Amino acid sequence: MHTFDVIVIGSGPAGSSIAAICNQKGMKTAIIEAEKYGGTCPLHGCIPKKVLAQYASEKDRLDRMRPHGLSNTGAINWQDLMAFKRTFTEPAPTAKEDDLRDQGIKTFYGTAHFTSKNKLQVNDKELMAEHIVIATGATPAPLPISGKEYLTYSDGFLDLDELPNEIAFIGGGYVSFELAHIAASAGSKVHIIQRGNLPLKGFDPDLVEKLVQVTEMKGIKVHVGCAAEAIEKKNDRLLVTMKKDNTLLTLDADMVVHGAGRIPNLDGLALEKGAVDYDKNGINVDENLKSISNPHVFAAGDVANTEGMPLTPVAGMEARLLGQYLTGESTETLDYTGVPSVVFTSPKVASVGMSVGVAEENSQQIDVITHDLTDWFTYKVTDEETAFSKVLVHRNTGQIVGAHILGEYADALIQYFALAIQLRLTKEQLRKAVYVFPTAISDISSMLEE
Repeated sequence: MHTFDVIVIGSGPAGSSIAAICNQKGMKTAIIEAEKYGGTCPLHGCIPKKVLAQYASEKDRLDRMRPHGLSNTGAINWQDLMAFKRTFTEPAPTAKEDDLRDQGIKTFYGTAHFTSKNKLQVNDKELMAEHIVIATGATPAPLPISGKEYLTYSDGFLDLDELPNEIAFIGGGYVSFELAHIAASAGSKVHIIQRGNLPLKGFDPDLVEKLVQVTEMKGIKVHVGCAAEAIEKKNDRLLVTMKKDNTLLTLDADMVVHGAGRIPNLDGLALEKGAVDYDKNGINVDENLKSISNPHVFAAGDVANTEGMPLTPVAGMEARLLGQYLTGESTETLDYTGVPSVVFTSPKVASVGMSVGVAEENSQQIDVITHDLTDWFTYKVTDEETAFSKVLVHRNTGQIVGAHILGEYADALIQYFALAIQLRLTKEQLRKAVYVFPTAISDISSMLEE
């Protein structure tokens, strides 16, 4: 029996951070990883995606600016780009495990499962702790279609040695859109199969509609209202059958990628033996991320059933607060107000705070300040196809309560509005700030003009 104060299952951003905090405060700490140390974000998620998306975005910008004085073709060499991406991902597992060990944290490999409320089995080892933290992240949601064995997953796409000529993405979420833009920029013919009539649920519908238009202008075919029914192998190609308005349609591709969402990764944990309550949204926890059914167990990140979005910064915030709770430093509870989210397409679409739809449904006293930014200098100088902003302001208090942006600089801009929401700043306070000019950020004052 190996006994610890804290055992963390999962070595992603949430799990590693919690283990480090507890260890620093003198708690005997262990961490268990079933695959490679580091988790989804640095290995086959945010980091490799951003490397590829950055180069796709640069090529898109170069294509737009070439008629105005640039001569370089900017073609993406996929093999060189993947080699560069691997300089970030390949060293990460060893570096992460070495870092944890150097801190004095005991590391284990294997799939952990509960044998009682505070005991785990990992391979042939039995572990016990006063506190067990589950931070196993998320995994692709199962698709109820025949031929699912032919699917490629996002981690497979992000490690392709050669890019297929034609790719179909099932699902219209941010993963499909980001990878579709990357593939199209690198020369693939691309399809996105979206069950509903509008993809990217959770983002402003008007801006999503504009992004879909730009996406199709780039040669990416977005099949809305189409439900994937089956995948068949035909010689060296894959035939996808879709249903649209009770009519069966088909398309063929060299690769079909799963982009239809993720679910909490609970497989193999034997949560029933640990008396850990859970549902389809993850492990049910209280405001301190403690299991509602087992006081020894906690959960953080994508595996926990909370109000937080499945984003790395949210996992990091939960990890910090849980680490402080376990070490007795703080009992501060979670506040997800003003957490921004970005789709790294070209252009990007970003969102934070209240949506226009929610404001209308709740009869909120909200003013919506809307601007088409396409003709503004910031976007004309790089010949941006479309750029748009919506800022929501509370009519009585003047506070910023929401923002939605489409454009090349949406990721940088949304952070300022997120900060305004988190600090409860008013429109006038944000307008009074002095910004560097000329930059996209200096447009904020004008974006707040009605």
